[in-house]
Amino acid sequence: MREHNEQCRALVGKDFALITVRRYESCTRYLAELIKLKYDKEDLPITEVSGELVRAFEFYLKTEKNCQQNTVIRYMKCLKKIIKLALANEWIAKNPFAGIKFHEKEVVREFLTMDELMIIYQKEFALPRLALVRDVFIFAAFTGLAFIDVQQLAAEHIVQDNNGHYWIRKTRQKTNNMCNIPLLDIPLAILKKYENNPTCIMRGVLLPVPCNQNMNSYLKEIADVCGIQKHLSTHVARHSYATSVCLANGVSIENVAKMLGHANIRMTQHYAKVLDSSILKDIDECKKCDCKFWIRGLRYASLAFVPL
Repeated sequence: MREHNEQCRALVGKDFALITVRRYESCTRYLAELIKLKYDKEDLPITEVSGELVRAFEFYLKTEKNCQQNTVIRYMKCLKKIIKLALANEWIAKNPFAGIKFHEKEVVREFLTMDELMIIYQKEFALPRLALVRDVFIFAAFTGLAFIDVQQLAAEHIVQDNNGHYWIRKTRQKTNNMCNIPLLDIPLAILKKYENNPTCIMRGVLLPVPCNQNMNSYLKEIADVCGIQKHLSTHVARHSYATSVCLANGVSIENVAKMLGHANIRMTQHYAKVLDSSILKDIDECKKCDCKFWIRGLRYASLAFVPL
């Protein structure tokens, strides 16, 4: 596992994101702790890895590490990848994961409505740090970029098409998939606001984005000041873009997937929420159609009773 992790770390920025490598390293560390606890050994031959160890690891993650179900599954996938390599190299003959299945729990992902986004955007903040975090959050909420991609956004990622429209064309840091995002008026105004910012000029970026920890901490203050009873984080902005900015305004899920840089719409469906406004809009269309059919049916019915 350590050899695998070293290879992955050498490929950070090419085939792997740093957060993925750190997850593999945490998985290795937790498994080593379990082996020490269960077998009183520093290591274990891979030929001795069995279904019993796999189930014990799952139990250990849930009880000793207090991991939630979906986090446990991520670590189990790390271990499963190593087992697949061992099977492919014929180091082991039997798959320890045979007959073991894991089921992810559906997570209710928070997002902001358009009204809530505008409350935050139009709020006047006396503290510059809150105003900056608000601007970064709103920019992400109207572009759908992940935190790291907003942090890395540079002038080279902004292009203008033949019709004069500005676009963000940038590969995602996490997956290396290309994002094609039309720039709306609000994010354009935010970029204009910081075009001469000294920090931006020094870093060669378009926005002076604080670290993720500070962003999430200050977003809690912003939520309190704006009276929003939701847990705000940098990733809420991305969900809000997919749901309130795009899907609620009739953008197809295929186009949303392209803008978010997803390889397929299955990933985008995790972000997609069915809004009450969308339901009412569709039901209104049904009512119109139903009314037409009812009138047409009434006309046919009246013709049926015309005396000969």
